[in-house]
Amino acid sequence: MLKRLLILTAAICLIALPVGSATAAPGKNIVETAAGAPQFSTLVSLVKKAGLVGTLSGKTNYTVFAPTNAAFAKVPDKTLDALAADKAMLKSVLLYHVLPGKVPAAKVLKMKSATTAEGSKVNFSVRGKNAFVNDSKITKTDIKASNGIIHSINAVLLPPGS
Repeated sequence: MLKRLLILTAAICLIALPVGSATAAPGKNIVETAAGAPQFSTLVSLVKKAGLVGTLSGKTNYTVFAPTNAAFAKVPDKTLDALAADKAMLKSVLLYHVLPGKVPAAKVLKMKSATTAEGSKVNFSVRGKNAFVNDSKITKTDIKASNGIIHSINAVLLPPGS
């Protein structure tokens, strides 16, 4: 038990580093906050294509596990092209990155899983000094927006069956 507590404490310290240019200005919603951070430009573009700007800009609180441009660069072009061509599939994949409500990093570390806005579950784990959502490493945490929180991740999450 003590070992797990120490690992969780180390993980919180590691992932709760300052987020630099990704820190939101007060009053900016999730989409505006992501659009203001160059590392999320691919995500913002896909959110627009999927028609999710209104959802993620509204008053409802969400937590977004946001893949960086580098994460999207790991996805084969053929897969990205297929997603861009299929709005329903793109929307499903993007909503798989979203949790209802505000879930700060400290709470994420205590969770084993959660149901996404897409309807499927994601799993959380701590391995060494790193926290993960499924197999994607959480690289920056608690980027605050007026309607939620963004956690940066290093890989794109795909819902089961995708």
